[in-house]
Amino acid sequence: MKPNIKALGISASIVASLIFAIALAAEVSGPPATDLKLAPDLSFTDDSSPNFPIAGKNLSDASVAADHATVIFFGTANCWNTAREAERLVQLYPRYKDKIRFVVVDLRSPSIAQRALIARYYQGYIPTIAVIDSSGKLLYDRAGETASERGDTTNLQKLLDSAH
Repeated sequence: MKPNIKALGISASIVASLIFAIALAAEVSGPPATDLKLAPDLSFTDDSSPNFPIAGKNLSDASVAADHATVIFFGTANCWNTAREAERLVQLYPRYKDKIRFVVVDLRSPSIAQRALIARYYQGYIPTIAVIDSSGKLLYDRAGETASERGDTTNLQKLLDSAH
């Protein structure tokens, strides 16, 4: 028998929110992305890099931490802007790795769990960064680079500082 949601007095938006919450809870099973570094042969002068710009362990993780801030990075290979923003993120990673959970999404091959994050936070352009504080509040969710010059981490650092 199929339950009648309207008869139970539950709106479709509440049901959708519950389904999303269950999907996010199911994603928490894996360890966070760690040991983030730049991929080898990364180009900062053109879009010729065939590899996703960030390498590391547990890159299929999609969990948003309940007790830590979380940064979600969306990008692809063959994108100069993604490579430059990845460089900023990897440069700041050692400073924040114990304070912030990092989720790295390769849009060309996301894990099954990461697809819910894409649906919720991805802006349709690369790179996109979403920053969620430790209470679960979305602080930042925008496409594009966080700086106009290569190596400038000032704005991204401010975002990370505001999250934890």
